[in-house]
Amino acid sequence: MISLPAMIERAARLNPHGVATWYAGREQNWSDLIQRVASLAGGLTSLGLAEGDRVAILSLNSDRYYESIFAVPWAGYCVVPLNTRWALLENDYALRDSGTRVLFFDDAFTEQAKQLLSDIDALGIAVYMGEGQCPDWARSYEDLIAHHEPVPASTRSGSDMAGIFYTGGTTGFPKGVMQSHRAIWASAVGAMPDFGMNRDSSYLHVAPMFHMADFAGGMSATLCAGRNVVLQSFEAGQVLQTIGEQDVTHVLLVPAMIKMVLNHPQATQADVSSLERIMYGASPMPAATLEQCMSVWPGVGLVQAYGQTELAPVATTLSAADHSEGGERLKSAGRPTAVSDIRIVDEEGNDCPTGTSGEVVVRGPHAMLGYWNKPEETAKALQDGWVFTGDAAYFSEEGYLFIVDRVKDMVVTGGENVFTTEVENAVISHEAVQDVAVIGIPHPEWGEAVHAIVILHPGKSVTEEALLAHCRERIAGYKLPKGFTFREEPLPLSGAGKVLKTELRKPFWEGQERQVS
Repeated sequence: MISLPAMIERAARLNPHGVATWYAGREQNWSDLIQRVASLAGGLTSLGLAEGDRVAILSLNSDRYYESIFAVPWAGYCVVPLNTRWALLENDYALRDSGTRVLFFDDAFTEQAKQLLSDIDALGIAVYMGEGQCPDWARSYEDLIAHHEPVPASTRSGSDMAGIFYTGGTTGFPKGVMQSHRAIWASAVGAMPDFGMNRDSSYLHVAPMFHMADFAGGMSATLCAGRNVVLQSFEAGQVLQTIGEQDVTHVLLVPAMIKMVLNHPQATQADVSSLERIMYGASPMPAATLEQCMSVWPGVGLVQAYGQTELAPVATTLSAADHSEGGERLKSAGRPTAVSDIRIVDEEGNDCPTGTSGEVVVRGPHAMLGYWNKPEETAKALQDGWVFTGDAAYFSEEGYLFIVDRVKDMVVTGGENVFTTEVENAVISHEAVQDVAVIGIPHPEWGEAVHAIVILHPGKSVTEEALLAHCRERIAGYKLPKGFTFREEPLPLSGAGKVLKTELRKPFWEGQERQVS
């Protein structure tokens, strides 16, 4: 049986006394962890939920977050990891859209959880998973474990939905990507050869645990029955210190994080002797950062992973050996994993010749089930088992995938996807704004920065600061425009009446090798 519960059951059989999780000095071996997960599942089943009901998590990283990812499907429910960087209204939408019944939260989100519980009728129960005193309006995570006997794992598996993972939406609303047990398992299996983990590996969770990028590393470590070292959030100095103190062998970082770690004063003095692999992804690595990393830590293997939430998430990897060899392939996203069947197609769906760019489409056991409650968008993105990624790329003669542009109207900033429609909806809701187009422009640290080109109503005025304050109430901080261009002339339109964002981007991207970063 392929399922999330089966993954930790297997780990407990293979490595019962090995450390499963470490967080803030607290350790659990695999035998103890599986008992906690089964008891937490018992607590969840006492709450009156039906099979397949949704349980959301709004929390910073912790060992309890890791347990919850498995306890929810163990009880037969579906996990909904919420984006910790989202504004209240965005999480409100995701909870209502998914019909979530129970919300797990920690100390960082107590006020937001209380508000969400009050505002959403279907959300009946909140479970406090923090380190302090449980609020009187919530259930205690540890009490659910202590007061309930372990229950057998649910038989939900394979193509059954394991969770809903929200990502940006082209319509201005987030889309819930439905992922099966098999898809999450298969993506990890495909990435494992290049990630190079085994039961002696220690994987550092420092990327947000709600993010599918961290799932890629964490699930690989779980399949190996390795050790999960968890940091609550990213801080460059703490990452360096933890690598040395906890003998971390593997870590997944987005390129912006890698740059901050490399530029930390202790980067060259820190003990990274245990570190074998740095996996990176979610956005392309700037060439200068890549060269700096290979120079500062020549003994550490680098592995790039390319994919998206719809692929749970890994589609291709660029191996450590490829990085060592260097050359032109360093500009690529690597080659398809063993579970990924990838084609490059033109607008008619025909295969493009080698070296000719088209849209990347991917098929495999890691493909999503579809978008929750969005049949039309599902029909566009998932055709005959093929996921249409929205990325434009070509294959080299050696089978390496080179990303050249983005078909979808999306900005990737610091590893986070920002669909421009979401930002445009926030900006244009200001009374002074007549029209707006949001684009991604090059940024040395974040890869791309969100930039808004704004046309004001005649006779109206607004400052950048006021526009930002207006948007901040509606969208997450990382989606906010980092800059504005105010113009009087109309936005350029195509014959079909669509804004020609390629024309708006040209001045910013002039001289760049590719039109995404």
